[in-house]
Amino acid sequence: MDDKLRPYRTGVEKPARYVGGEYNLPDFNKPYSVRMCLCFVDLYEVGMSNMGIQILYGVLNEAEDVRCERCFAPWIDLGKILKEKNIPLSSLETGTPLRDFDIVGFSIPYEMSYTNVLYMLDLAGIPFRAKDRGEAYPLIVGGGPASANPEPFIDFFDLFFIGEGEDIDLELCKLVEKYKGDRDKILTEAAKIDGIYVPSKCEFSDGICKTTVKKAVVKDLDRAYFPTKPLVPNIEIIHDRSVVELYRGCYAGCRFCQACYFYRPVRYREKETVKQIAERLIKTTGCEEMGLSSLSTGDYEDVVPLISELKDLTERKNVSLQIPSLRLDSFTEGLLERTKKSSLTFAPEAGTQRLRDVINKNVTDEDIKSSMAIAFRAGYTTVKLYFMLGLPTETDEDVLGIAETVRLVKQTYIETTGRKNIFINVSTAMFIPKPATPFQWAEQISGEEMYRRQNLLKSELFKIKGVHYAWHGADISVLEGVFARGDRRLSDVIETAYLSGCKFDGWSECFRYDLWMEALAKHNVKIEEYTGARDTDEALPWDFIDFGVKKSYFLSEWKKALVAKTTPPCKHRCNGCGAQSLASCRFYKEKKS
Repeated sequence: MDDKLRPYRTGVEKPARYVGGEYNLPDFNKPYSVRMCLCFVDLYEVGMSNMGIQILYGVLNEAEDVRCERCFAPWIDLGKILKEKNIPLSSLETGTPLRDFDIVGFSIPYEMSYTNVLYMLDLAGIPFRAKDRGEAYPLIVGGGPASANPEPFIDFFDLFFIGEGEDIDLELCKLVEKYKGDRDKILTEAAKIDGIYVPSKCEFSDGICKTTVKKAVVKDLDRAYFPTKPLVPNIEIIHDRSVVELYRGCYAGCRFCQACYFYRPVRYREKETVKQIAERLIKTTGCEEMGLSSLSTGDYEDVVPLISELKDLTERKNVSLQIPSLRLDSFTEGLLERTKKSSLTFAPEAGTQRLRDVINKNVTDEDIKSSMAIAFRAGYTTVKLYFMLGLPTETDEDVLGIAETVRLVKQTYIETTGRKNIFINVSTAMFIPKPATPFQWAEQISGEEMYRRQNLLKSELFKIKGVHYAWHGADISVLEGVFARGDRRLSDVIETAYLSGCKFDGWSECFRYDLWMEALAKHNVKIEEYTGARDTDEALPWDFIDFGVKKSYFLSEWKKALVAKTTPPCKHRCNGCGAQSLASCRFYKEKKS
């Protein structure tokens, strides 16, 4: 803990969040020329569960001449103390104020974390806007999943990483080392690197960037860096386990899913590489659980023998192997043979076949029934089901179809086991049109309509015994929709909202919808400007980003969605999305021939 904070450690919740000194810390005695602080805009427990943070931290600290430290958003109690006592926000490792670093990089996981960027800059004593910062301040860099559309908050950053940051982080550090003290030269040279967006070096017309920025990708994942000696957190974190990344990208093509398209092309870690990483993690972390990370673990080639071999390894070391949620069409009995029988998670997403065809889910009622039967025969008695409400073309029949799907699952359990003691947890999120998806032109339903559909489904699900229903808030979903497809006019809204008291907006106890509405009104921003349907001919704020997937492909998929026509998964054939232009796609070569 920073020495200045020691007098206040007994007065804050979970002081171990701010202590540092975790097991597996890198060597901070090595010489360095560039000092970077990697910031995560949420609590320690959330940030330390983020695999991207662990990867970037390891990459940077293994590089010559670079030292990387961390900073997480302090909870409100400590934030208040820092402000009142005029103590600058500092790094976890050495207590160095953020403003004394060469680079301060923010990882931004999703839309409702934007005000926490300003929260951390405010506590650090760093001006919010890039135009107000000179040589006396570090470069402020952004990245993470929010890079699919950085425009709503780009005014707060000197530059932004678009895509995967492992390689371009190091390239930026080399530029800072070479041109330290010449901010303009650093930005000029950085703008030449694929994956780095430097707004001050781009051309704009009518508020739209006209300079193409190509998404950065790791071309060979099997040889790419992965932390086999990660930091072991001081307290229990959200996902308190070691994790092995199987692959990036997804072949499924669900039309609402930003991750599916943003992380294309599909790139694998080979089975032997995964096993080597797993064995090393067991030795270096002492974690009691190990998880597998990908967008759909069941779709990994050779997944059954891989899990069998990993299970042999973990059982010998008294480690529990956890399998994440599975796609229903990739679920097999082999996946269950030696896994922990607690609960299984599936995401049918929609309650009718018509709507599943609209979103290209490629899952049928028979898939659901057969997968559930396999699970129930294996001894599972609890199932978690995820759905979305407000999908394009959704009707009340589709909403009520969710309840019918739940009844199908329950009936399958009774027929398979002869018992009725099943517990079904149903969760619904609201559909939010996202950039870099075929649904980027779709309308988002209003908050009032969200509430109506939630209540319609709730009244039907409550008729089914053994079902628990949870839903994502409508108010926060509306704002997520605004910022997901927002433009630069929203920077003023974000700043006003923060100054009026908004922060930790992803936490229900902190979210202030009224303050956000006041901020939007102050700047004459109407919600419908951002949540309404988009014309397929209009220029979109994120069009300057080359995602690899062609815009014409998104448009083709959007048109097919409107007539409920599906596209086969690209594992079975190459559909020509264009992603293979950025890196070799796992499935493209064989399909091309």
